[in-house]
Amino acid sequence: MKALILNSGLGKRMGKYTAEAPKCMVPLLCGDTIVARQLRLIQKMGIHEVVMTTGPYAELLENYIKSLGLSLAIQYVNNPRYQETNYIYSIYLAGEYLHSEMILLHGDLVFEEEVLRRVTEAKQDCMAVSSTVELPEKDFKAVIKNGRIQAVGIEFMQDCVAAQPLYHFSQEAWEIWLNQIISFCEAGEVTCYAENALNQVTDQMKLYPYDFKEMLCQEVDKEEDLLAVRALLK
Repeated sequence: MKALILNSGLGKRMGKYTAEAPKCMVPLLCGDTIVARQLRLIQKMGIHEVVMTTGPYAELLENYIKSLGLSLAIQYVNNPRYQETNYIYSIYLAGEYLHSEMILLHGDLVFEEEVLRRVTEAKQDCMAVSSTVELPEKDFKAVIKNGRIQAVGIEFMQDCVAAQPLYHFSQEAWEIWLNQIISFCEAGEVTCYAENALNQVTDQMKLYPYDFKEMLCQEVDKEEDLLAVRALLK
């Protein structure tokens, strides 16, 4: 099993926090950062291999992670077109390193250890969702039908639950999505979400929701999110 962490975005909505560093290096509490916390928990789950996509401040991020002294084998893949593409293209660039059972997460995601544990130990392909969180207008929702996830995106509002970009895929299911990502990118579709490709192949896999309900699992997109996450971590 490998973990794929997507850190190639600009993080423009974070303002001053991303003026000189990537969003994943935003401080949480007591000198901790989003990426340091993610990597420590991933290591605690017994995952030893990480593929991390990068965009701006790639060298700064690599040096920072090296300073953490973690016993992880990390393969960095830089997306030089980070200003004009979405993370679907970053995944495409990292494709050669991704032929494995996979945990996929965004680099701005803060979660409880128990959430990651349950997703990692799941016996079936899954995505983290919450049935108790109000549906967001501009963030991911998962369309659920017959107990399975049929689609993921920001545009859906019917038969949905709030969703977070934390997935567990068997290698077989992951290869289905990865191949569709490759098809999209080679056709020039590099500005959409990777989930646009996923939505075309969910009928070929069995992707289930993991309902974390009121446990912490939240992206940090803006300062308001950061302050809320800091309060919860206290």
